[in-house]
Amino acid sequence: MTTEHTKLEILRAIKEDVSQPSIAKEVGFSLGKVNFILKALIEKGLVKKENFMASNNRRKYKYLLTQEGMKEKMQLTQKFIARKKDEYEELQRELEIDKEKWGNV
Repeated sequence: MTTEHTKLEILRAIKEDVSQPSIAKEVGFSLGKVNFILKALIEKGLVKKENFMASNNRRKYKYLLTQEGMKEKMQLTQKFIARKKDEYEELQRELEIDKEKWGNV
């Protein structure tokens, strides 16, 4: 999995009132990996963290996309879709070559 794809997975998982453990569970990464990536995204200004208002535990945070984070998510999504379209077209070409060579098996 590429760095861009990893970043996109995390950005996609950030929804209203989301915590690190819920992000980790959704994307299938370890909590440590999610923590590391979120810190980098916060430093880049793509994500911000806030305390849960209803939590007595001051260490509980929710993560939110900033406007720049939303832009980055949209750009990464467009790149991902373009890459998948290219992969699809390459598979179609390979399939046509195989059909010509082997027929419909």
